[in-house]
Amino acid sequence: MYQERTIMLVDGQSFYASIEKAARPDLKDKPVAVGDPSRKSGIILAACPVAKARGVTTAERVGEALAKCSDLVVIRPRMQTYITVSLLITEIFESFTDQVEPYSIDEQFLDVTGSIGYFGAPEEIARQIQTRVLLSTGVWTRCGIGPTKVLAKMAVDNFAKKMPEGIFKLDFDNLESVLWPLPVHQMFMVASRMTRHFTRMGLYTIGDIARQELGVFKRRMRQEMGKQSDIQAEYYWQTARGIDPSPVVASIRNKLKSVSHGKTLRSSLYRKLEDIEVVLLELVVEVCRRSRRLGYIGRVVSVGAMETDGQRSASFNRQVTLPQPTSLSHEVAAAALGIFHKHWSGMPVSHLNIALTELTDDNVIQLTFFEDRIKAYNLERATDEIKDRYGSAAIMRVSSLLRSGVARERAEQIGGHYK
Repeated sequence: MYQERTIMLVDGQSFYASIEKAARPDLKDKPVAVGDPSRKSGIILAACPVAKARGVTTAERVGEALAKCSDLVVIRPRMQTYITVSLLITEIFESFTDQVEPYSIDEQFLDVTGSIGYFGAPEEIARQIQTRVLLSTGVWTRCGIGPTKVLAKMAVDNFAKKMPEGIFKLDFDNLESVLWPLPVHQMFMVASRMTRHFTRMGLYTIGDIARQELGVFKRRMRQEMGKQSDIQAEYYWQTARGIDPSPVVASIRNKLKSVSHGKTLRSSLYRKLEDIEVVLLELVVEVCRRSRRLGYIGRVVSVGAMETDGQRSASFNRQVTLPQPTSLSHEVAAAALGIFHKHWSGMPVSHLNIALTELTDDNVIQLTFFEDRIKAYNLERATDEIKDRYGSAAIMRVSSLLRSGVARERAEQIGGHYK
């Protein structure tokens, strides 16, 4: 007999800012935001409820936030700390169920269908989770509960976040009375562009979509968006009705199709080939290191670049197939440099990207007559071990010490932010 699933989406309120406030009790009642205080043009990554009440919003400029809230405390992000806390929260979730799927650093899906008999009703499980996470990390969590992932997500975003207890259950019994009256832009995955489409179609609420017959809705979508909109129409129609067959998947890692690294650059500084080559080689080193750590070698090297002189812009993304799969830095670098030299127009470069694709496991390595590739791999893996133990800046190319090098800066960051 079919058993309806019970799924939660647990969201950490003002995640980065909450972690910083938990580490600084003196900031308990003060407006706090996470961003780079030294860069007024930088953006706010997170703001605590006190700061939000003063008008501070996520993604606005630091300078704009300070203009609204002069006593705002802006703290530089510590990405490694946030990742560590997120993993700790995952361990707490896994003490309730083994079906835990990270959705983002501060949101995770839990399938607690099999946990209800032991821990109690879904709302009780949610309260237990809130208490344990708060005591362990200082982060207050909000829990959306539903029979599908999409309903759990809309439950937390539209209801749980606005309630003092931070818990809301959205299921097929209250779907029509609670969810359907909401404006269409509050439906999951409906941003401003789709909102405009739906408004032109006369669909102003989630219920306006849900009450349509699927065939009728598809025809209206084709008239509005063209012949290729059937898949989108079915997706939005199902979302409005809470239909989502996707399970909570404990392991989200599928087989990788590529390993890549990119870097946005100040084009005014990267006009000369010798400066650009420094960054290219640094990206190659990182791509190859990550490939070895994941146990892959790749057959195809891709190079992407964006160029601009302030008036004109150009870009390219080209690839080359190697004689044999590799994750050796010097082999990938030779291919990458060759691609760049061939396709660069000569304008200043504002972005570079290196990718290794057509990946295979590195348990079999092609030997050659002219080079001891096993020795080369052993040397690079020894270098990897030193970097893993002492940090990415422990060993680097001499060229990275030049003004054009970015490896030292990247070694202090995760995802473009300081650790």
